[in-house]
Amino acid sequence: MSARRPLLTATAAGTLLCALWFVPSANATADKEAKPQPATQAQPPATSSRDLALADTGSVDTTPYLIGGTAFLGVGAGFMAYSMRRAARPLI
Repeated sequence: MSARRPLLTATAAGTLLCALWFVPSANATADKEAKPQPATQAQPPATSSRDLALADTGSVDTTPYLIGGTAFLGVGAGFMAYSMRRAARPLI
């Protein structure tokens, strides 16, 4: 049974990497080509939320990312502590 464990771990890791290969990446390209604007005219500020893109707003709420990252870090640390305690326990 213990000889199969590394093989199962490697298979699970390979499967996860193959699955992540198909996750779409975020590219900073425009869907439509922007029309060139003359440099002499001033741009009025956009008032509608539809006119604003994320990069145009100048602010990003990172709170959900910080909470999620901290939660995943805590779960990972918990798994590490559990596995360390389990490995230190003598087998009966």
